[in-house]
Amino acid sequence: MDFLSTLTRRRLLFSALYFSEGAPIGFIWLALPTWLRLADVSITKITTLTALLVVPWTFKFAWAPLIDILQTRWWTVRHWIMAAQLVMGAALVPLLWLDLQDDFSIILPLLLTHAFAAATQDVAIDALCIATTDPRERGRLNGWMQAGMLLGRAAFGGGALLLSTRIGTHAVVTLLIIVITGSLLLVIGSHPHEADQATHLSKRGKHVFRELLQSLNERRTWLGLLFALIGGAAFKSLEVVIGPYLVDRGYGEDQIGAFTAGPMIGLMICGALTGGWLADRWNRGTFVALSILSFVVPICALAFADSRFDEDSKGHLLVWLAMTAFGIGIFTAASYAMFMDLTRPAIAATQFSAFMGATNGCEAWSSFAIGRIIISHGYSTAFLVMSAASFLAIPLVMTLGNYSRNDDRP
Repeated sequence: MDFLSTLTRRRLLFSALYFSEGAPIGFIWLALPTWLRLADVSITKITTLTALLVVPWTFKFAWAPLIDILQTRWWTVRHWIMAAQLVMGAALVPLLWLDLQDDFSIILPLLLTHAFAAATQDVAIDALCIATTDPRERGRLNGWMQAGMLLGRAAFGGGALLLSTRIGTHAVVTLLIIVITGSLLLVIGSHPHEADQATHLSKRGKHVFRELLQSLNERRTWLGLLFALIGGAAFKSLEVVIGPYLVDRGYGEDQIGAFTAGPMIGLMICGALTGGWLADRWNRGTFVALSILSFVVPICALAFADSRFDEDSKGHLLVWLAMTAFGIGIFTAASYAMFMDLTRPAIAATQFSAFMGATNGCEAWSSFAIGRIIISHGYSTAFLVMSAASFLAIPLVMTLGNYSRNDDRP
């Protein structure tokens, strides 16, 4: 079966690939920090770890041109994906016997290797998607890809916390490795027309280089990168500390797992599908600006509720977190559509990777910052500071709205 032959099959393929991306993200950004906190690892160490793991995702644009250029008859973008998945799985195998606290210094480089391979896989998947899909279907396709990613996050974020209490952490890691490498079968069963693209490497390299230079001279590129670096600060920093935060507010591992794998991810998926649909019908810049408010407002409300926290009001925290999740989904789908609009088609994988790298850069600096603010001023203040950073991105995105359609692209 050729998984690129119809729209339905393409949705299945790219949703599955993004599921294999989302699974380790959920594990590393939710399950693992929660386990580390339960093992008495400090918040500073946890947030430093997560900040470091975002670095390869931030700078993946630096080697993305290699994926655009280095394709031959025997080494195509599909081989990039498969090789990256194998490295991702291999880097997690030692977690089956390492101790989270005692072997922390060993676990860190292993997770960095995994993150580097995962970032490379992401670039290759986006390159395959851009090369094999009609631009008119990418909005809907992006919604399904986000749904796949979020389901993966749910299964191995909150779901991993639920499963670990029943089958153990080692069994959860084993399942994660199987999921990461299992989508190889779908990639093998996909047959894009790659032969023509795999010839004349020197000519392709020169063309990519010219396009890169032109993109660097465009104001839209730099505005887009700046927006990506600050727009999601409020929710990206919240996602990193949500497990430790709920632990510190008296929630158990089962409760955290059930909430993050159920209502929270479910609302993110609903938000992503809604946001993708609306982003194609509204003015892009205006809608993305509104989508920032859709998560900033509930995070500010969460900060207010946390400042008056007591056992009787614990449920209010989950309500605001659930509303934040819906806003995160809306913003993600809308902003990714805008970044696609800003991308030059000839270097789609490289330039889109740069925008995505900047969003991960936002996660890196905001994760590092929120950990320090929590230690010095508490969770409430940290949430408000990060919300202020996202709010400052609204004027930027209103400016980007003037560039947000691809009608004038060369």
